[in-house]
Amino acid sequence: MIIYGASGHGLVIHDILTKSGYTDLKFVDDAKKIDWFGGDVIRPQAIALGTNPEAILAVGNNLARKKLASSKDFRYKTGIHPSAILAIPTEFIGVGTVIMAGVIINPEVKIGRHVIINTAATVDHECIIADFVHISPNATLSGDVQIGEGTHIGAGAVIIQGIRVGKWASIGAGAVVIRDVPDYAVVVGNPAKILKYNDALDE
Repeated sequence: MIIYGASGHGLVIHDILTKSGYTDLKFVDDAKKIDWFGGDVIRPQAIALGTNPEAILAVGNNLARKKLASSKDFRYKTGIHPSAILAIPTEFIGVGTVIMAGVIINPEVKIGRHVIINTAATVDHECIIADFVHISPNATLSGDVQIGEGTHIGAGAVIIQGIRVGKWASIGAGAVVIRDVPDYAVVVGNPAKILKYNDALDE
């Protein structure tokens, strides 16, 4: 299994995979070689063409993760920490998604590809989370929340029930979202208000 990204986020994914029973884990990164866990970080060029290895992208930036996902010939896997609590049924979890320690996911949730649901975040019933979203530690999504592609939810943010958040938006840390958020909007505060707009990063 390849962990693509030799960063702190990569260390967390390494821990998840180790606790899930994986033993042959390799870090891949463009950075200089670093000795972690008894094995060097290897460069992407060292991966033999056509080998199609199993991998998880350990890249926190949503846009960078999207670009890598479309450019690499990997068999993407999910990573779920053993302490995460997932309701039955959790309707769908896309490939490449990672679910960190202490996460709680309630019934009828749909999670897209290459999503990060970070430490101790909670996702309540019937939420829909699109591809390449990052939900930061201790964030709370109440029931029937929808999050658009590439959006970042900051640490400790709260999104009340029924809210729709557009694509490539940014929700500030600690924000309390009580109204729908348009595409590309950056919202902060309690109650959350639009501060500015991101560039159309996905286009």
